[in-house]
Amino acid sequence: MEDPEAQPGEDPVIKPLNLDHHFAESPAESVTKVAKPGKSSEAAKPKVSAPANSTRKRSDTRNGSELSSGFARSTVSSSLRSSNSVAVTRRNSTGGLSEKSSASTARQQNNTSSIAGKKPSTLLATESVRRSLPELRGSSLSSSATKLTPRANLSETRKSVPVSPVGRSLSTSTASGTSIQKTLRKSTVKPSSSASSSLKKISSSSLDSTASSASKKTISKVSSPITRSPTVSSGLRSGSLSSSLDRSSNLSGRKKAATPESRDSHFIVLPQVEIKAGDDVRLDLRGHRVRNLNAGGLNLSPNLEFVYLRDNLLSTLEGVEILTRVKVLDLSFNDFKGPGFEPLANCKALQQLYLAGNQITSLISLPQLPNLEFLSVAQNKLKSLAMASQPRLQVLAASKNRISTLKGFPYLPVLEHLRVEENPILKMPHLEAASILLVGPTLKKFNDRDLSRDELALAKRYPTHTALCIRDGWEFSRPEHAADSTFRFLFEQWKDHFPPGYLLKEASIDKPFEEDACRCHIVFVQESTLSIDSDIILKYKWFLGERTLSNFTAIPDVNGEVYWPKHEDINKILKVECIPVLGETEYPSIFAISSPVTRGNGIPKVVNLEVHGELVEGNVIKGHAKVAWCGGTPGKGVASWLRKRWNSSPVVIAGAEDEEYQLTLDDIDSSLVFMYTPVTEEGAKGEPQYKYTDFVKAAAPSVNNVRIVGDAVEGNVIRGVGNYFGGREGPSKFEWLRENKETGDFLIVTSGTPEYTLTKEDVGRRLAFVYIPINFEGQEGESVSIVSGTVRQAPPKVTNVKIIGDLRENSKITVTGAVMGGTEGSSRVQWFKTNSSTLNGENELEAMSTSKVAKAFRIPLGAVGCYIVAKYTPMTPNGESGESVYVITERVVETLPPSLNFLSITGDYSEGGILTASYGYIGGQEGKSIYNWYLHEVENDMGTLIHEVSGLLQYRVTKDAIGKFISFQCIPVRDDGIVGEPRTCLGQERIRPGSPRLLALQIVGDAVEGTILSVEKNYWGGEEGDSVFRWFQTSSDGSQCEIRGASGSSYMPTVDDIGFFISVSCEPVRNDWARGPIVLSEQIGPIVAGPPTCQSLEFLGSIMEGQRLSFTASYIGGERGDCLHEWFRLKANGIKEKLSSDEFIDLTLDDVGRSIELVYTPIRKDGIKGNSRSIISDEISPADPVGLALVIPDCHQNQEIVPLKTYFGGQEGVGKYTWHRTKTKPNGLVLTDISSSSEDVMCGQTFTYTPSLEDVGAYLVLQWLPTRVDGQSGKPLVAISSSAVIPAPPAVSSVHVKQLTSGIYSGEGEYSGGYEGSSLFSWYRETSDGTIILINGANYKTYEVTDADYNSRLLFGFR
Repeated sequence: MEDPEAQPGEDPVIKPLNLDHHFAESPAESVTKVAKPGKSSEAAKPKVSAPANSTRKRSDTRNGSELSSGFARSTVSSSLRSSNSVAVTRRNSTGGLSEKSSASTARQQNNTSSIAGKKPSTLLATESVRRSLPELRGSSLSSSATKLTPRANLSETRKSVPVSPVGRSLSTSTASGTSIQKTLRKSTVKPSSSASSSLKKISSSSLDSTASSASKKTISKVSSPITRSPTVSSGLRSGSLSSSLDRSSNLSGRKKAATPESRDSHFIVLPQVEIKAGDDVRLDLRGHRVRNLNAGGLNLSPNLEFVYLRDNLLSTLEGVEILTRVKVLDLSFNDFKGPGFEPLANCKALQQLYLAGNQITSLISLPQLPNLEFLSVAQNKLKSLAMASQPRLQVLAASKNRISTLKGFPYLPVLEHLRVEENPILKMPHLEAASILLVGPTLKKFNDRDLSRDELALAKRYPTHTALCIRDGWEFSRPEHAADSTFRFLFEQWKDHFPPGYLLKEASIDKPFEEDACRCHIVFVQESTLSIDSDIILKYKWFLGERTLSNFTAIPDVNGEVYWPKHEDINKILKVECIPVLGETEYPSIFAISSPVTRGNGIPKVVNLEVHGELVEGNVIKGHAKVAWCGGTPGKGVASWLRKRWNSSPVVIAGAEDEEYQLTLDDIDSSLVFMYTPVTEEGAKGEPQYKYTDFVKAAAPSVNNVRIVGDAVEGNVIRGVGNYFGGREGPSKFEWLRENKETGDFLIVTSGTPEYTLTKEDVGRRLAFVYIPINFEGQEGESVSIVSGTVRQAPPKVTNVKIIGDLRENSKITVTGAVMGGTEGSSRVQWFKTNSSTLNGENELEAMSTSKVAKAFRIPLGAVGCYIVAKYTPMTPNGESGESVYVITERVVETLPPSLNFLSITGDYSEGGILTASYGYIGGQEGKSIYNWYLHEVENDMGTLIHEVSGLLQYRVTKDAIGKFISFQCIPVRDDGIVGEPRTCLGQERIRPGSPRLLALQIVGDAVEGTILSVEKNYWGGEEGDSVFRWFQTSSDGSQCEIRGASGSSYMPTVDDIGFFISVSCEPVRNDWARGPIVLSEQIGPIVAGPPTCQSLEFLGSIMEGQRLSFTASYIGGERGDCLHEWFRLKANGIKEKLSSDEFIDLTLDDVGRSIELVYTPIRKDGIKGNSRSIISDEISPADPVGLALVIPDCHQNQEIVPLKTYFGGQEGVGKYTWHRTKTKPNGLVLTDISSSSEDVMCGQTFTYTPSLEDVGAYLVLQWLPTRVDGQSGKPLVAISSSAVIPAPPAVSSVHVKQLTSGIYSGEGEYSGGYEGSSLFSWYRETSDGTIILINGANYKTYEVTDADYNSRLLFGFR
């Protein structure tokens, strides 16, 4: 049957695995339970929405028949009835039972005629569908999911809603599923619930759970002859919930075992049969006992796209290579053991592969399948997941195996879901974090739940190369140990291939930033015990890869220790391979992997600064800066040159603001400084960097532009000049040569002077001037010569030259003279000024104009106080000039009174702005005019003088001027001291405060735990208010977090800050609440642990005998270790007796009257000890005297009793003891007042007591009054003997015979041992030979002598 939503003529296709939707239940295996609709009859007849009706109509049309609507009972198809047969040992795909439905399912297996029976709790059809839909990315089960209905009977079942099949494949559209949800949910929940929301609320725990559908649901017998695929009942009025079974689900009499292994369907994913696909592209042979894919009649063809071979007896894949177009391949519950997956290499189009429920032990032979998106290998015997890389795999279900290691875990660059429940590896700590590292950022779910935030955060703390180490068998450890542990792991792998005599010390890469230098650190160290001739050479090669540590491609032309990451490298991983070369032998490479490339901060910085060029006078040198633009657009930096002479500070060279600079004479014997500040196109400036050069040397002496100055006219003095170059000029040589008209040769005329006076002999000839440069050290350079023009005769002359006019500032004067040899109109005049009243040559004259024909001249201001000189040059009409004549005025030019013709203030009237005063001065040469700036509260007040800027034309507005007016006063002063009238200009507006900002911000203090860090800032912008501070903690990987509670201008680092960098931000706030930009300080750190210190130490407890004394200590100085605490007893002679090293001490009698000293030595976890700190207690006071125990041992007549007592309360004194004798054993009440008892007799008042005969059979009571040595007594303590006084063993002493009368003797003896009873007496006769004979009948104390006794001794026996 086709999907109810499929349109006519639509081609059957498999849709890509959509992880946002849910899997549909397999119709061939599902049986449906119908729950009791509820108490109301109307609830059993819900209205079905239009989409559900339309779906039903289309289904009825395609089926060509109508399902039975009036069954009295429901039956189960033969494929389901077979589950009651004798169980076999092979696993199957039937799945297990949940706890709530096990009883009902058992009844369904034994009696299929009833759909509900007497089951106490039945799931709704909606709940059944929900359990059968394996959801791969959906949300967890919503609290608004459909509730369970308690009971259902047959008649109610007839009224329930028909169910349409759900979906066509693992990623099928939710159209039919929507129909199910709408139909079923409307019978039990509010009509407003939509089908789409129902599907989205299906629990994600349903992944791999569809296999249990056969045993969880029942299905009505279908009357339609078509049994190929499930159908929908013909109408709602029938009220039956029924569907047909796919013919392929008939297991041909195979018996399924309900073993615990096969029942646990929670981890098994089984595919839906693609019911839209035609028979030409679909093959469904589930449960047909197929043993071989090459068997005849199997009909495998290259056109097949959907192949379902579940529940068969396959053990080899031979023959599967023909399926070149297969997209879904279900091989679950067969007899595969693996390896042997090589034939799958031909299945390039395979998207979904199901291998659950087999005996597979390894996936190492599984080839790379370029389109594989879903792989289920649950319920096998896999020990690892080692396999080829699967580039498009999104879901890997490997639950219920024997996986115990992550070694060989494949590269799965797009994996989103990973399931490994019920595997030994779950015992591995932080398995989820390890999986995140192995898979990469694409992983969204682990073991059917969203990734834990804690595990995600934990995974970020591991080095980037951790995943590679895990794949190679590294034992996963805590992140704080991972860096060292993984390095040691790699070291062990590489060490056998190191160059002999060398060991690897470091292999790492700096944290990479965009367009910033990233350096690798591969360090080999030489073993000290070996001698190696050649040095080791390291060859580098850089690679760029994805964050999954795969697809690394070589970066061309990067073979050094440094690489500059580009913009396109952001978020990618850098890898560098290093090949050590020793001699001519190349050894295997080692590698290092970086963290992801981070986007630059846009602030450029200079990485390297160089100056190219020879440092010789006259040469052009060029500064070259290598800049890391750090994400900014490269711009033109600011360059400048400074000159630094020996033992002085650098001075900026005016005009040297380009990267190129030509060395001059002033640079000789100086060092130049090239300063470069990088600037991006966005305007971001980096820190300026400096490069010092060596000292500049002088060039070899030379001369250029040699020329002859002066007219070559007879009588004139001409001068040879040239531009000397090459250090300071020394005694250079000069020569003058005259041309020989006949030969053309030049002969020397004079030497030693650059000047030469033309003579008559020179007329008509040329002169040559030779310049031989010599420097100050005497080095001679190459000579240069120049030839003059032909010397002419003398020019015309002028006489009687005068200056006429008023010699005052700005007046017009005129020069006159008599010209001979020329005309007045052609002559030229040039005006000069001089401070001397006499003419000493033109060198001392300052030109005020050029040579002109005009004879008049207006005296400028600059001539005031000077003499005016006119240079009169006569000239003929043909242009021949004569000798110039100079004339000077008799007095200096006078000036006008000093005054100002204008005064103004321009600039920015805000704090920090610059105001400039301008004025126009007249009245002679200006002297030191007086400038003053004033502040005014109001416009017309006198103002307050600003002393700091007196005498300056510029004023930078300070904070003191805010809100005030400003004025400038200028008093003109001539250079002769004459003072003019002062003039004042008032500013146009009041001074405004500047925007608050920080000019500087830094942290002051040591980066040591427990040391106070303070903020040092330079605030600008009005009066500062309560600026806002925030302190931050930055880890080594750059992640930053704010320190809670740290909002002041100082902060004391704690143990939590150790290893981190500390920075502070400040938001400047003006007192009117205006805020400025936030400034972040430079980081300080990393914070190191301070010396272990005990800040405070106090006793806890009472200073009294018998009390327990402990302490409290405040510790700083890194992570606390096992600190040492020692208790001492201070004796009177000053000797300390160590008592204990425990956390506490119990005060004893020995401590009374003495003091206790506690010595606390702080110890950090790394074993570093700090200074010990001790405290001494007051003297220990004794406790109140108390008798703790008093025991009378067994009492025997005539044996001294020594009571057992325990005293407490200082030094014991002489206590009071009273013994009493009582015939009856007193109880506790009587003991409290034993002395008042009438039956008791006091028998002793000493500590010990010897019972007498009177005490035999009586109980002894001892009353003890404990007394301290100072006489203080405590409460009396009374003890009673446990038994009465025991008499002593009967004994007799002093036995002798006493003669009473003649012939009558009496036996005497002293009896002891309690009261005497019937003692036994006997008499004996001792003969002369020593024989002792018992006298029979003599049993009394007295004995009368008989005849037999004569000559014998009588002996008396007393017993």
